[in-house]
Amino acid sequence: MHGYTDNKDAHLRRLKRIEGQVRGLQRMIENDEYCIDVLTQISAATRALQAVSLGLLDEHLKHCVSQAITDGGTAADEKIAEASNAIARLVRS
Repeated sequence: MHGYTDNKDAHLRRLKRIEGQVRGLQRMIENDEYCIDVLTQISAATRALQAVSLGLLDEHLKHCVSQAITDGGTAADEKIAEASNAIARLVRS
């Protein structure tokens, strides 16, 4: 079981909303909307994706990483390194 399993439906709802935002962006470009309006909507979609990312990261830390630490051994070190790398990718994005 993955850390996000309990909130899977909520994550899917949020991602579907984001998908709708992105489709709206596509329509805005097709309709030659004002560039600042498009950029504003891009910013909103980006923030929405970041919120999903942070939620998934939180669940990963609380479930997968904490379980690996409880179990101990090299799996704990691997999960911590994996989480650190994921955080670094999120910070860079």
